[in-house]
This record gives sequence, C-alpha cells and structure tokens, in this order.
Amino acid sequence: MVSLETPVCDFGRNIEAFDLPGVDGKRYNVSNVRGPNGLLVMFICNHCPYVKAVHERIVRDVKELRAYGIGAVAISSNDPEVYEEDSFENMQKTAVDWGFDFPYLFDEDQSVAKAFGAVCTPDFFGYNQDLKLQYRGRLDASRKEAAPEDVRRDLFEAMKRVALTGQGPEDQIPSMGCSIKWRE
Repeated sequence: MVSLETPVCDFGRNIEAFDLPGVDGKRYNVSNVRGPNGLLVMFICNHCPYVKAVHERIVRDVKELRAYGIGAVAISSNDPEVYEEDSFENMQKTAVDWGFDFPYLFDEDQSVAKAFGAVCTPDFFGYNQDLKLQYRGRLDASRKEAAPEDVRRDLFEAMKRVALTGQGPEDQIPSMGCSIKWRE
C-alpha cells in the first residue's frame, strides 16, 4: 500500500463535469448533487484504512455541512480487479453499513479521478457556490487511526467558511491516504 499526500489547493479551478452511476441505481452529475453554497467531492474507497478510520466522521461532517448549503458526493475510482473489496457490489454494501446519506458513485473507467487530479483515498475537493475550488485538504489529523474526538475539524471548518464567504482558508494541510489503484 502506497501512502500519498494531496497537492496544494489550486484556488479557483473549475469543477470537472461527471455523470456516474450511484450505488442506489441512479445517475449523478454536478447539477444534481451541488448545494446552493457549494459542493464537496470526496474520492474514497472501501478497503483503505485511512478511509475506514474516518468514515463515521465523513458521514457526520456531510450531514452538518448540508445545513450550510453544501452538497456532497463520494466517488470510488479504484480498480476492483486489484481490490475486490472496492467492487460496485461491495460499494453498495459499504454505503448501507457505513450509513452514507449522500451519493456514492463508481468511476469505473477512472476518467473522473484523472480529470480531478485525485491521487489518494481520501482526497477532498471543496467548491464554492460558483463551483470554483476552495479546499483541497484533510478531514482532520486522523491517519490510519482516528484522531482524538476533540481534534480540529479541518474539512468541516473550511467548507463552513466556503459556505459563508465563498472562500476557503489560505492555509490547508494536505490529505493523506492510500494511492488510487489505477488500471494498467
């Protein structure tokens, strides 16, 4: 397992278009997942210990950000031939088991992850109401284990700021996680 960090936020970058199947049998795109004040796009997967450590916090933060007008979507782009745990069928099970109340999408050909420049799981992209990138940082100080409960909620605080002001924080700490499992 290769551990990577995300690049520095490219402030103002336009969101990439996508149209992907969700584990619920529906198709999703930017226009039907965005909130009035922005959108959080999360590249995650089922098998990654970094994601497993924080899945409850992801659910909590997405729920709380919805109150600020931030929509959210999770995308798995891993090659299920490499990790069977990341198959579409297992994504469906994971979404139920982990209590996802946001769309969980499958990027089977990996074109969306490549267009976004996603590098690891988890990899967070936070956009303002104009769908301009404002956050590319970590959820919090968690790594392969969840950080203490009272740790600063970097992602939540950044996206709350984006919702209220349209701008993300200048200082952002990169997310760290397992490399995306690219097809050969």
